[in-house]
Amino acid sequence: MIRIGLGHDTHRLAEGGPLRLGGVDILHDQHLVGHSDADVLMHAITDALLGAANLPDIGEWFPNSAAENRGRDSADFLRFAYHKVNEEGWRIINIDTVIFAQEPKLSPYKEAMRTALANILTIEPAQVGIKAKTGEQVGLVGRREAIQAECVVLLEKIDEFI
Repeated sequence: MIRIGLGHDTHRLAEGGPLRLGGVDILHDQHLVGHSDADVLMHAITDALLGAANLPDIGEWFPNSAAENRGRDSADFLRFAYHKVNEEGWRIINIDTVIFAQEPKLSPYKEAMRTALANILTIEPAQVGIKAKTGEQVGLVGRREAIQAECVVLLEKIDEFI
């Protein structure tokens, strides 16, 4: 048995760096703003994992109104989702993501992000796809007001849970 999950997140940008994406700090003149560390890529993956396992979304587990989540490392959310998915008897087959950012160019950072995410999820980096697209100077992304991320995850039921 297999299940697909979809995740999406958007955070606005503000002056001053660094920019944190996929667990990697990127030298840039802007950073993402949010209650936690605002790592849109980790948030999208977290929601995709939770959705594929039919579990509540990231906001239900980690509300932005909770003081303990202020400035929190998004790797905590991702680890939590991974453990919940495993508890439900699911294993990650692959993750495919898209980051929408006008700047900076993300190609030099993709491998580091892939490795950081794979380490958290105890999977191989080859199981994590990362693509980057600009906003073509259109909309919130194109005007450098926000960065967005989307993720699709494929889970497989672990034999002993079938």
